[in-house]
Amino acid sequence: MIDVQIAVKAAYKYIQSIRESVLEVDSSIGLGSLRLEEVELSEDKSFWLITLGFDIPKKTPKSPLEDSTSLASNPVLYERGYKLFKVNSETGKVEAMKIREV
Repeated sequence: MIDVQIAVKAAYKYIQSIRESVLEVDSSIGLGSLRLEEVELSEDKSFWLITLGFDIPKKTPKSPLEDSTSLASNPVLYERGYKLFKVNSETGKVEAMKIREV
């Protein structure tokens, strides 16, 4: 069985590898502040369940009183996004990636 460090590295490597294809579809999606959030070994010990979190830029809505020609800028805020990776505990391969709801 692979150890947890290898499983975490596999999840990081996987999300980085698909990042470029995701950015081609929507350039506002980034992986700012990518970090490990949770690690769990499945009950049958066949999978590591790795949760990675990252910031997603979220623009604040404009005030109805704000004129479109105003020089005031809207700050970019962030919300946290989470992905759950299912890593095979024998091979170290990522077998699934899901949205992790919190």
